[in-house]
Amino acid sequence: MLKGIPAILSPELLKVLCEMGHSDRLVISDGNFPAESMGKNAIVIRCDGHGVPELLDAILKVFPLDTYTDKPVNLMEVMPGDTVETPIWDTYKKIVTKYDNRGEKAVGGIERFKFYEEAKTAYAIIATSEKALYANIMLQKGVVVEE
Repeated sequence: MLKGIPAILSPELLKVLCEMGHSDRLVISDGNFPAESMGKNAIVIRCDGHGVPELLDAILKVFPLDTYTDKPVNLMEVMPGDTVETPIWDTYKKIVTKYDNRGEKAVGGIERFKFYEEAKTAYAIIATSEKALYANIMLQKGVVVEE
């Protein structure tokens, strides 16, 4: 155990977050996301039993978002014609607002199949047990600035 580090962040996950460099991307996926097939060239970390919001909150405590891009946080957009509700997106925006001065403006969307293509180039994919649909989120890492 470490002081100030959320207990949900495993040693394996902390190592990966630390290894990531500026502009590297991290996907936190819902339970339906094909993490293993998308992550053939990425590090896949299993976080079974956890949801995306609790992991997102813990990760953003230690993970700076990229300030050189307008949308360092991206959600998988709902397919046209799909009637799925996405209230979890509001939860994500509130969490991002806690850690980034841009608030909701830092959050964008990527069409579903483009999201899959982007995910294939991510540094790491965290596979969760999140049951909400369209609950996948991609973060782009920034730099740590001394305060």
